[in-house]
Amino acid sequence: MTADSPLLELERVRIRHEGATRATPDEVTLSISAGEVVLLLGPSGCGKSTLALALDGLVPHAVPAELSGTVRIAGLDSRDHSVGVLSEHVAMVFQDPDAQVVTATLLDEVAFGPENQLVPVDEVLARAERALKLVGLWERRHENPDRLSGGGRQRLAIACALAMAAPVLVLDEPTANLDPAGIDEVYAVLRELASDRDHAIVLVEHNLDAAVDIVDRVVVLDAAGRLVIDGPARDVLRERAAELLELGVWLPVSTLAAMRLRDAGVTLDPLPLTPAELATALDAHPVLPAPQPAIQVGTNAREPAIAVRGLSVRRGGRRGPVVVHEVDLDVVAGDFVAIVGTNGAGKTSLLQAIAGVIPPPAGTVDLLGLDPTRADARTLSRRIGFVFQNPEHQFVAHSVLGELELGLRVHGIPETDRPEAAMRMLRRFGLEQLRDQHPFLLSGGQKRRLSVGTALIAGAPVLALDEPTFGQDRERAAELLDMLRELNDQGTTVLVVTHDLQLVADYATRVVVMRDGRILGTGPSAEVLAGPLIDEAGLRHPPLARATRGLANHPEWHGVSRMSQLPRAPEAAA
Repeated sequence: MTADSPLLELERVRIRHEGATRATPDEVTLSISAGEVVLLLGPSGCGKSTLALALDGLVPHAVPAELSGTVRIAGLDSRDHSVGVLSEHVAMVFQDPDAQVVTATLLDEVAFGPENQLVPVDEVLARAERALKLVGLWERRHENPDRLSGGGRQRLAIACALAMAAPVLVLDEPTANLDPAGIDEVYAVLRELASDRDHAIVLVEHNLDAAVDIVDRVVVLDAAGRLVIDGPARDVLRERAAELLELGVWLPVSTLAAMRLRDAGVTLDPLPLTPAELATALDAHPVLPAPQPAIQVGTNAREPAIAVRGLSVRRGGRRGPVVVHEVDLDVVAGDFVAIVGTNGAGKTSLLQAIAGVIPPPAGTVDLLGLDPTRADARTLSRRIGFVFQNPEHQFVAHSVLGELELGLRVHGIPETDRPEAAMRMLRRFGLEQLRDQHPFLLSGGQKRRLSVGTALIAGAPVLALDEPTFGQDRERAAELLDMLRELNDQGTTVLVVTHDLQLVADYATRVVVMRDGRILGTGPSAEVLAGPLIDEAGLRHPPLARATRGLANHPEWHGVSRMSQLPRAPEAAA
């Protein structure tokens, strides 16, 4: 290689997973050089994660897939060199951080990669210390990774990649499980790396609000896995925003808001990409139409669906640390409740205890008159459908269709009726062409849709979902959330754990705010998101609220946090 040679080169790359009927990605040609930060976008299932796996040689060496075309990593043909050799040039952070944790302490985990490359001990320790400090985990270096929250494990995975000191860093949804503070920490690290022009960063990311200020190039795949857009980040996101929406790709919230405002007659040019840019553009308008009122969706039913009293939960059994402390909580039937808080606040543990996934060591849960800790699986699943943060934790069948048929069998649905009922659910989630595929070979977004389908198929009156939009493209996420809203309008009680406060603003009727295993407060979404609880919990207000709450010239917009509150186009208003 010469100093000017690309670090990564792909020529007509096609990858077809074992059992798949088509290649995704398909005929992708591109090169990436030192100093570039490249954002890879595309709808769920287009092959983004698969392409990322090819950039470090896992495809074709470790993942059962057929590769055609050529992938060159630092001038080395990926077919001719082992993953170990290629890892000296490319470090990878997976979509699922649990897929790369192998040791018993954080320090050992970060040191594991450099040790296997025979790096001298002093340098291994220096790299490990720097990496753990950069992601905020140095003080916990002697803990077991199992004690970290999902977001904590993601930061650990990033530290492991940083410790490899490879010139290319590939990150697949690195902030999907992180709270806003954790996202800021990760992007502060990536920003520092991006300033070092000797590195290249390849980023698969749906959270464009976080990524937009460090990315300088955008590469877009369409639903068939073909490369359709490749250009400067701000030019692509602004000038081809409508095309990206048509492809089902996420855009920054501020950009989506500006596009909606444009339809209502308020033109912001250029399109803003950040809340600060949106705020500046709005304040520059002398007159803005009045926003829509914040209408709370959901039923008016007041019957209790869930009553939690004195609930405490330990992580890792009786001797593990207490992660939920004596929580009291009432959830009214028909509510759409979002549970929010920073990583480690106890959100997932509370949700799992309510759903009976883990037994609480202290306190009680009443779920529609049922004690989840004493109910058998069939009885419990008729009351509540649960979706894990990691979809793979709930897959047990050998095919997508079989996964749904299993749920129907558990609920006593006659065998002759199961295939059609399962196919209806697959069509609803756009998975019918993958019915014979093994669930573990689906893309991250497809796994999430299947996991939600397994929870919905029984028609339980309560649904509990942990990060339901993780790994979803914009179109599929909107479909899923609209489906949850429709079920909620019909009386289903919905509980969601999420870090996406824009999702909370747009869909939830009530918010539960947690910190350090305790509930700081609860209330209607609009009140909570406009009040001090969000700041007290160490969270950040939703992007739209950040843009509107400080407007100097339009104080009537200070309470706008939902996209539905933006002025509508005349025909929509009519």
